[in-house]
Amino acid sequence: MILLDTHIWIHWILLGRGALKPSIASAIEDADRVVISAISCFEVTLLVKGRKLELPLPTDEWIKEALEQSAIECLPITCSIAQRSVKLTDIHRDPADRIIIATTLEHGAQVASYDATFPNYPELSGYLLTGL
Repeated sequence: MILLDTHIWIHWILLGRGALKPSIASAIEDADRVVISAISCFEVTLLVKGRKLELPLPTDEWIKEALEQSAIECLPITCSIAQRSVKLTDIHRDPADRIIIATTLEHGAQVASYDATFPNYPELSGYLLTGL
């Protein structure tokens, strides 16, 4: 299972394979299951509201289609994920990134991310796909 960081998900859906590093694109294509955290839906909506992202559809429609058309699953934020996100090493305070990392660990998934802070989390050792 591969969990896509929000920006990887956006690029995969809007721009396709060519927008990602080849190793990340191949890993997504070869995965038996591709997922996002529900926090990514929050982040997409926030990016649109802040005019940092423009989508071809209203946000709720885009998210629904982006998931259905790609067969990417949206994993819920559970109590254990929320608690684990707080217990992570204090690398940075971005709650969305911490939820994504905690979701990765709770599900034993690989996480695809270009976020420069993710490699600093010792908890992600063996779980991180950066495409480097």
